[in-house]
Amino acid sequence: MKVEQIYTGCLAQGAYYIESEGEVAVIDPLRETHPYTHRAEKDNANIKYIFETHFHADFVSGHVTLSKETGAPIIFGPNANPSFKAIIAKDEQEFKLGKITIKVLHTPGHTMESTTYLLKDENGKDYAIFSGDTLFLGDVGRPDLAQKANEITQEDLAGILFESLRTKIMPLADDVIVYPAHGAGSACGKNMMKETVDTLGNQKKMNYALREDMTKEEFIKEVTDGLLPPPVYFPLNVKMNKEGYDDLPEVIQRGTQKLSPTTFENMANNTGAVVLDVRHQQDFIKAHIPRSIFIGLDGSFAPWVGALLADVKQPILLVVQPGREEEAITRLSRVGFDNTIGYLEGGIEAWKIEGKEVDTLESVSAETLKKELKNKVNVFDVRNDAEFDVAHIPEAAHTPLGNLNVYLNSYPSEKPFYLHCAGGYRSVIGASILKSRGFHNVIDVAGGFKAIKEAGIEITE
Repeated sequence: MKVEQIYTGCLAQGAYYIESEGEVAVIDPLRETHPYTHRAEKDNANIKYIFETHFHADFVSGHVTLSKETGAPIIFGPNANPSFKAIIAKDEQEFKLGKITIKVLHTPGHTMESTTYLLKDENGKDYAIFSGDTLFLGDVGRPDLAQKANEITQEDLAGILFESLRTKIMPLADDVIVYPAHGAGSACGKNMMKETVDTLGNQKKMNYALREDMTKEEFIKEVTDGLLPPPVYFPLNVKMNKEGYDDLPEVIQRGTQKLSPTTFENMANNTGAVVLDVRHQQDFIKAHIPRSIFIGLDGSFAPWVGALLADVKQPILLVVQPGREEEAITRLSRVGFDNTIGYLEGGIEAWKIEGKEVDTLESVSAETLKKELKNKVNVFDVRNDAEFDVAHIPEAAHTPLGNLNVYLNSYPSEKPFYLHCAGGYRSVIGASILKSRGFHNVIDVAGGFKAIKEAGIEITE
């Protein structure tokens, strides 16, 4: 028996490859299917089943394409109603895989179709659970995502989740391994641990939601407390996972259209496309196409695209480091943004060679900010609530990046102002959005809050 976690840090997402006696099951595959098909070929094995724990909101799963490529059926738990052909399993139904067994445990609460898959070894012993978004390490799945679709409140869903955990998961032995769908950094939970694998026994000790003496009322209150609004793209990803989508090779073929600077400029002006610059933030600072949006590939790229662009049908034109075009299109597709219509051939250098207009972003050191603070300058902190609450510059206004458009009236229209995050990635994203809205008086603070502390600037804790 082989169990492999295939973890994607950008999405904080875990997919799983399970093999026994030449038969393979894949759980919650990512959009690109080659990691699973290549592994099966290497093992001289056949993919027999594709299990989905629920209709994912934060990424587009590869189940539809993988099923086409392998002929393996897609399996959901009870209450699922996809538009495509799938096996809708019954609670406690078992599927044989070589010498091992995968048992369906219907665990609604995060969503009504949410299902945990229990892996039994060749001796019939409970070995591991693949808990999807039902149980994370240190947390449980948020119960507010499915309320609209099911005309049910988040409190009702939390109560259902409480029962699922206590009747289906907590009775399992402490040595059962927990393989969740997400880890720290995902918007699907609040307090996830940085680890991606644990034992159920340790989770019973560490996870607030698994306290034995917890009442249902206490659980509902704790699970629903402090939930931030879900990203706008979440329902659109659910729709794609439920109804299907174009295969990734088609998306890549559309997106890898080489565009000369003039053609690129004309398409930007005539199609309503967003010009998305995915290079490193230092490259964007030095030179970029006016009104382009920066979200760098080398940061939490896909989640920020989803949160800030929001509409998965939005046409996108890419400015990308040569050689990374397909990577950018693939990572966009992971969160459902399939409408990349081309990229700038030759990059920003080709743009400059043809004499096209170029913009820059003013960026200063924390030492410079320290001097300017004596002049009562405006400072804006785009980190999240938790980061800001721990420590911040006393003079700073808090305008979290995820809700930047809500705060547009907070920024001065003419007087220079300073923008910072934790390390310098998010502040450049925010500055690019503000510049595209006409705020050319924004100044980035290089190195973010880390540099601010090192410069000895006074902070409030």
